[in-house]
Amino acid sequence: MSNKKQRIGVLTSGGDCPGLNAVIRGVTKSAMRLGYECIGFHKGYEGLVDPVSYVTLNNRNTSGILTQGGTILGSTNKGRFAATKGINDRLEIDPELLAGVKRTVDQLNISGLVCVGGDGSLAIAQQFHEYGIPVVGVPKTIDNDLSATAFTFGFDSAVACATDALDRLHTTAASHERIMVLEVMGRHAGWIALNAGIAGGGDVILIPEIGWSFENICQKVLERDAMGKRFTLVVVAEGAELPHGETVSQENEQHERQTRLGGIGMVVAEELERRLRRETRTAVLGHLQRGGPPTTFDRVLATQYGAHAVRLVHQRRFGEMICYDPPAMDSVPIAEAIHRLSRVDPQGAAVQAARALGISFGDRSADQIAADLAHWSSEAILSCDSIDEKVDQAEQALEKVLEEK
Repeated sequence: MSNKKQRIGVLTSGGDCPGLNAVIRGVTKSAMRLGYECIGFHKGYEGLVDPVSYVTLNNRNTSGILTQGGTILGSTNKGRFAATKGINDRLEIDPELLAGVKRTVDQLNISGLVCVGGDGSLAIAQQFHEYGIPVVGVPKTIDNDLSATAFTFGFDSAVACATDALDRLHTTAASHERIMVLEVMGRHAGWIALNAGIAGGGDVILIPEIGWSFENICQKVLERDAMGKRFTLVVVAEGAELPHGETVSQENEQHERQTRLGGIGMVVAEELERRLRRETRTAVLGHLQRGGPPTTFDRVLATQYGAHAVRLVHQRRFGEMICYDPPAMDSVPIAEAIHRLSRVDPQGAAVQAARALGISFGDRSADQIAADLAHWSSEAILSCDSIDEKVDQAEQALEKVLEEK
């Protein structure tokens, strides 16, 4: 099994997404030009230990994969390797597994191992690094929820998929005067729902970062009815909490992995139909967001990730993760990158733009709050007899503004 040829290894772990093959191609072509042999391990981290499973990558078997979805190496989010459950709970990897990985890396003369994955997969890579295994991380998540990088590949493709679905739902919703609820991915962050909702002409967007109520959604539907628009498009992220704080999942809480979310779209649709007595339909995109060819943006981004990951290996900058800081490709320690979520800012530019267009987030808009407070405070102040009482009422109005905010 020994081989004096210096090699760079690459693996894809966690859920698949468009752009993984572009990373593999970027790693392979860049490594070969620097004189390395490139090998790809099958089924994520599982291919690193008995039974070790890998393939030598070259120009021939990576030709044409730039535009393909999925990963030619295979991937898994199950198996013997687990490093996190939820956001912050670290699970220690079996030392015997780590020793097996180190043995494989040494025997194959791997100068550096490029690990492509999301938060959980990179948590595994961090434990590899702590054990002395030379690793470099590449961020991958369609949720775009890693704060260390401006964009993760796969996100743009997922948004394109969700936007296309909204375009299609728009015509059927208008034809039948229905409320259509589209459920998209987004466990902790609502980036897909937000961007697709804006791009696809959504009327209501429900995301984990902004609390909402059924009453406010119903109000938006009725407002549209009054304008002669007898249909409404609702986009909801799978991780958006219900008004009382609970999430909707497809299974009971899991102890060794994250609970599989899903079903909030149906809950929202059924409740709106009950309250409004209007025909309501649900569409769940699910894994359609993970499939298909990557967009142009994701092809370019993923290729850059692969090439710059090889640069880090060549410079022996192990334990670091490539990150996109437009227009530059930089890097940060993996330990700093994991568990730091990038979430939608409720006061951010995209949310403000959406509100300016009349899109509802299921909460009370700033205009509604301001109008209610202005009405309340003006009546209260006018009813006061003295200046001191008027000042006191004005101060109370200010306190209410801060509370609402």
